[in-house]
Amino acid sequence: MGGYTFTELYICRDIFSSGDLVERIKDSAAVTLSVKFITSKVYETLAYRESRQGIIAMALPKKHTLQELKLCSNPLVLVIEAVEKPGNLGAILRTADAAGVDAVIICDPLADIYNPNVIRSGVGCVFFQQMAVAESAEAIYWLKCRQIRICATALPATQIYTDEDYRQPTALVMGSEAQGLSRIWFDSADVLVKIPMLGKTDSLNVSTSTAIVLFEAVRQREMR
Repeated sequence: MGGYTFTELYICRDIFSSGDLVERIKDSAAVTLSVKFITSKVYETLAYRESRQGIIAMALPKKHTLQELKLCSNPLVLVIEAVEKPGNLGAILRTADAAGVDAVIICDPLADIYNPNVIRSGVGCVFFQQMAVAESAEAIYWLKCRQIRICATALPATQIYTDEDYRQPTALVMGSEAQGLSRIWFDSADVLVKIPMLGKTDSLNVSTSTAIVLFEAVRQREMR
């Protein structure tokens, strides 16, 4: 799945009822991973969440480098910087997948992309979404080399997000929940945009903001 290397398989016989499959997995010469049988109590601890599948696989984490990303001729890239809450990161990955972005670049992450809450809120998008983890300076250089327009969201911006043209190669850049974007993105962006706040609050949750701007880009691109 997604180029991951699986190392161990844990099976709870009390829950996983496909006995014939269990034996085939255990005896198959083609299976090189270690197969272990565990009790219901151990399974519930490892599963982290309520689940009745009865089978857990362990895999080696991927490095997710910029060099591995493959883009189309007119890419839409999402960049998220220093998002610290796993639930937000997972929700953003899920939104990015729904919007069909070509790649997600996670800059200077404060949350582990394999945190259980990232996986759960992102409904497993971390395993198949094309993404990279990089420092902001590295990501900016990578985008500039590919002539991808950097559109950063920021409260001080004067341009409304709907006034920007996303039909060209574009990277949408979202900042952290508390601090927003760092200075390097302000200095490197081709354009700064904002979502107008019409009520008493001055900001939105970062996953909500991401969805709003991303789907405006999708709307424009589908009207071409």
